Amino acid sequence: QVQLVESGGGLVQAGGSLRLSCAASGRTFSNYAMGWFRQAPGKEREFVACIRRSGAGTYYADSVKGRFAISRDNAKNTVYLQMNSLKPEDTAVYYCAADTGGYASTIGAYDYWGQGTQVTVSS
Repeated sequence: QVQLVESGGGLVQAGGSLRLSCAASGRTFSNYAMGWFRQAPGKEREFVACIRRSGAGTYYADSVKGRFAISRDNAKNTVYLQMNSLKPEDTAVYYCAADTGGYASTIGAYDYWGQGTQVTVSS
């Protein structure tokens, strides 16, 4: 079992920045690829970004490429999502997830999920 707890969400104006954190506990963090997903009201959960176990590879949804950056600190059992140039359409609950396989953009690939943190971007 892996427990994931997100933090860092909040209210920000368009064009602003936020940094989300996801702290993991339980099994060895470096054994898991990690991903960030988001779900806006009335919409399905969607992929945002993912990162390999070592942190050497990352992959982004087209909608956030160039604005968001995923990173991880295996010594701190934490994965981050730096979000810059935020837009109102980025408003959603953001979830981190852990994948025992390779890193992936599909929800079904992930084995463990956090409870989410709300990000609201005002225009």
